[in-house]
Amino acid sequence: MAQKIINPAAPNLPLGPDQYERRYQDQFSNVLRLYFNQLRNALGELFGLDGGKYISFPHIAASDSALQYATAANTPTIIQWNTLDAGSGFTLNANSTATAQIAGTYKITYSLQLANNDNAAHDAIVWLRINGSTAAADVANSTTIFTVQPRKSAGIPNYVCGYSEVVFPLNAGDSVGLWWGTEQAATSGGATGIYIDYRAAQTTPMAYPAVPSAIGSITFVSALPT
Repeated sequence: MAQKIINPAAPNLPLGPDQYERRYQDQFSNVLRLYFNQLRNALGELFGLDGGKYISFPHIAASDSALQYATAANTPTIIQWNTLDAGSGFTLNANSTATAQIAGTYKITYSLQLANNDNAAHDAIVWLRINGSTAAADVANSTTIFTVQPRKSAGIPNYVCGYSEVVFPLNAGDSVGLWWGTEQAATSGGATGIYIDYRAAQTTPMAYPAVPSAIGSITFVSALPT
């Protein structure tokens, strides 16, 4: 059942007579009493214990169910999102950016299933871009470096959960994307290095759900400073 506060409708106040009339005054007072009781109940729920459960903020959550490779070594590559898991106040675009419909200060939280199938340690570098695909669109101080150790053995990569979060401003209509790069990029053709792995749900030797290559969410923090 949805958690929802009933928004009190504006009271339909009766038109007053030309002269004082007790019955009109009683009716007028009753309409106001009902309205203020509804308003008190709504505010009591909102400001009571766990009242935040009634509040909805702009947000988006997405994931990706495919292997992801960098375009080439030392080449910025946008991280892909092919599944919208939840959202309000955002659109998930075909180019794997998300467009904000409401201005505000937001926080992005992401988790990347980084993998290294090379026999040496390599770095994966991840950062944000707003309204563009060049360095001019980079968000200052948004970069995190993840070092993935050498593969465990031939055919068995080493894994790192590339987790980070960034707080940043967005205007209505701004589009934000998560980008990454590495000095040693694995490819679908067999070259070894860093890639973002995906694993389907498993049944043996132990059952567990699918491992998305990327999981991320953007949540509202506050209004922009005035």
